[in-house]
Amino acid sequence: MEHIEPKQAYELLRAHPDALFVDCRSETEYLFVGHPVGAEHVAWQDGPEWAVNPEFVSQVARLAGGRERTVVLICRNGNRSEAAGRALEQAGFSRVYNVVHGFEGPLDAQHHRNTLAGWRHDGLPWQQS
Repeated sequence: MEHIEPKQAYELLRAHPDALFVDCRSETEYLFVGHPVGAEHVAWQDGPEWAVNPEFVSQVARLAGGRERTVVLICRNGNRSEAAGRALEQAGFSRVYNVVHGFEGPLDAQHHRNTLAGWRHDGLPWQQS
């Protein structure tokens, strides 16, 4: 798995429009916090128990049309997408990218997100459903 900054991910997706972009945050985050334009939603974990989605790999494989397609993963800050990427690699995906800092970035000194790094912080295209 390759770890790339949000702007690198955006450029990769523009250069390779056949790549699959997956937002693996919870449904609530995807719908109410917003999500990158063009990202498909497949939750790695979701509430209320926050258990790992046992269908994650098969859902991504179905969207990708197999395991050969490039997959770019994003979550809130890069942690869940890294775990999801490892699961995809273990299942035979060979071109997996994790967006470090994710959609909202790390917490700042005041425990706020979107102030230090991340997809939104970098001014990349996003929308709210």
